Amino acid sequence: MLKRLLYLAGALGLLIGLWGLYDRFAFGHMHANYGSYVVWGLWVALYMFFAGVATGAFMVATLDLLFELPLFRGSGRLALWGSLVTMPAGLLAIGLDLGHIDRIWKVYLQPNVNSVMAQLVWGYSIFLAIVIISLWLSLRPQPSRWLKPVMVAGLVLAIFLSGGIGALLGVNQSRVSWHVSNLPTQFPVFNLTAGVALLLIAIGWFGPLHDPRRAHQLRALSLALVVLLLVKGYYLWSDVSQALYQNSSHGAAAIHLVLFGPYGWAFWLLQLGIGMLLPLIVLTMPAGRHGFTAGLMGVCVLIGLAVARANIIFPALSLPELQGLGDAFHGPHLSFTYSPSLMEWAVTAGIVGAATIGFLFGTDRLPLFPPASVATGTAD
Repeated sequence: MLKRLLYLAGALGLLIGLWGLYDRFAFGHMHANYGSYVVWGLWVALYMFFAGVATGAFMVATLDLLFELPLFRGSGRLALWGSLVTMPAGLLAIGLDLGHIDRIWKVYLQPNVNSVMAQLVWGYSIFLAIVIISLWLSLRPQPSRWLKPVMVAGLVLAIFLSGGIGALLGVNQSRVSWHVSNLPTQFPVFNLTAGVALLLIAIGWFGPLHDPRRAHQLRALSLALVVLLLVKGYYLWSDVSQALYQNSSHGAAAIHLVLFGPYGWAFWLLQLGIGMLLPLIVLTMPAGRHGFTAGLMGVCVLIGLAVARANIIFPALSLPELQGLGDAFHGPHLSFTYSPSLMEWAVTAGIVGAATIGFLFGTDRLPLFPPASVATGTAD
């Protein structure tokens, strides 16, 4: 029943997204609310979120396919499929944000190797190939000696790409709220949190009930998620307290927008309340680490992580780099007040719907879960 509802929700999102895609390709960026001042909008946050889930899911897959932890035996292919589904979703989101997506070939044939963005494009391309190869090798009837070397390369690249997103923001010296030394080091933790949350959803909602490891896996993933959320909370406190204490014009103003400005409701309700405090409370209770409840907490964590990406992007760009800039020039796309347009939300719904259907399709059609003959063996 749950899977049918998710298929229905995904199909509905995909239908809405088709209208958004038509609007995007027919009218370009005309109906988007980002512009010359707020140059990055909802799709950039969506790209950061999905790319983070993809790299984090690959990290989690190494517990089975690289480090061979007995508790997570049979979960690696499931995590790899999640990585394979979410990475294209993230790349589609950032692709639609580009003004001239037809020029993407330049970054491959004429790259600036010192550009963080060029490094990320090449990294994502190689990473996606590694995910495909890893999944193919893991699905083969006989174990392959090439799987572990490929997984090692993928793990290194997943960590690099995770920090690369933080570096992409951090090298912007004019944005004080981004230009902090520990920003690149935070994103691997955030992405690992997303990967653990995704696997918690997959096992909690779709994992075979006959697998004796399932209860132990849910308990281990729940406790791991609690620890990661506490670390994430520490990073959040560090960023907020330092910005407010330093009281720099841009950094403190961006934090005030997040805490008390137009984005405050998203921070307090979605990012902090639903995305952090609720899972911390529920997952520390024994009853919260089983089946549907554990999966639901994984969804809450992913929602909080998605909102956190938006709260990194939107407030920092909503502040003028030059005092009085917003009063000097006026126009439809010359505004520091940003909220996603209907077209942006429609495209987002389509991407989320497509990713949801893709993940569910894999759980139905591919041997991602251990067979009953293996699952009913003695749990380690």
